[in-house]
Amino acid sequence: MPLAVAVVTGFVMFLVVRETYSSLVLLPWTAIPTLLLLAFGELITAVHVRRRIRGESGTEPIEPISAARLVAFAKASVLLGALACGAFGGFALALLDWLHSPHARTDALVAGGTALSGLLLALAAVFLEYACRVPPDSHENGGAKG
Repeated sequence: MPLAVAVVTGFVMFLVVRETYSSLVLLPWTAIPTLLLLAFGELITAVHVRRRIRGESGTEPIEPISAARLVAFAKASVLLGALACGAFGGFALALLDWLHSPHARTDALVAGGTALSGLLLALAAVFLEYACRVPPDSHENGGAKG
């Protein structure tokens, strides 16, 4: 699903930018650090949640509702990352023919950096979703010998 969102968004943005680039303003670079900070925060959260769910020493168990909220947050972040990656990736691809212009070159670099930041956010969110899974219990699976 996120891959389809990224591809469709990228294709639409590619077409829009090809037709309307001359009337667009410069892209803001501020989306890059914003998405990177979100990705970093989700990565740190995933590491801590994974430790708590596995019951490692020095951690408290996580409340099930908290884990469910984190999964919902991660799913939304995956879609946001896919949208950013697709939209700004399509923007950057649309500008490849105009890289001789300093304005277009700057926009292409900003769009490429934002697309990469969106990809990193999506990957961190997928890891957060994975970290919220409860590991299989050997007693429930018949692994305990008795």
